[in-house]
Amino acid sequence: MGQLLKRENIAEFVDKLHQSGKTVVATNGCFDILHVGHVRYLQKTKSFANYSIVLLNSDVSVKSIKGPNRPINNENDRAEILCALSCVDYVVMFDEDSPRNLLDEIKPDIYTKGADYTMETLPEADIMRKNNIRVEFIDFVAGKSTTGIINKMANKGE
Repeated sequence: MGQLLKRENIAEFVDKLHQSGKTVVATNGCFDILHVGHVRYLQKTKSFANYSIVLLNSDVSVKSIKGPNRPINNENDRAEILCALSCVDYVVMFDEDSPRNLLDEIKPDIYTKGADYTMETLPEADIMRKNNIRVEFIDFVAGKSTTGIINKMANKGE
């Protein structure tokens, strides 16, 4: 079972993992309404390292990115659900729109992102290069998205 870590402790925690010879993979997202696409993405993420850390957008961050009607599930519920997945070792929340600063602090060995990005379009690419962090792009599961679920519910499944 995963564990929710405080942001102020995460860099030191990851440093200790590295000192013990362990590898760390990080990814980020809102993970608002968990679906099979999320689960497969997180399973693939975990396959790259000894430990996986999900950098979770806080409620403040999600509202800023997705608008006033999001998130559907609050940050504590989203964190608890992620921690219940066997492929997630740690979760840490952040308030910014981007995990750039957090990634620069923790310096994971690997960072995963959806395959809709490339190194040319990745907002965190400079942080990846600066810290020699390998990036793995993971394909999405076709037809599976939180927005799609919300839209389907709004149309009452029609």
